[in-house]
Amino acid sequence: MKSIIRNILAIIAGAVIGSIVNMAIITISGSIIPPPEGADVTTMEGLKASMHLFQPKNFILPFLAHAIGTFVGALLAALIAANNKMKFAIVIGVVFLAGGITNVVILPSPIWFTILDIGVAYIPMAYLAGKIVLRRKTSKD
Repeated sequence: MKSIIRNILAIIAGAVIGSIVNMAIITISGSIIPPPEGADVTTMEGLKASMHLFQPKNFILPFLAHAIGTFVGALLAALIAANNKMKFAIVIGVVFLAGGITNVVILPSPIWFTILDIGVAYIPMAYLAGKIVLRRKTSKD
């Protein structure tokens, strides 16, 4: 029973902390790389209407937010999970991938960004996090 509770906690903690990391990066992104002149990024409608103004540099931090948020969430889930650590990391990757696909549907972006984001930011980052935890575990043994 203890491992079931620990595994449920792993999923919840991974999803919540990964989302917090994602949103923190998104929140500060405008002060690091300002949005294009005339872009309204305060509402979803404004963002949709001004997406054509965005340059490739404006997609760097959203990509990093997705990748780092997924990585941190998957790493935490794998660290907390009682067993099957890679599976729990991948579950977090799938949760964040579902969010990424939803984001692409709601907020159309350039095709190159969609391919990069969907293809690299979620499952590969979750896999990498899982591998790090497994490698750490075997080096301790």
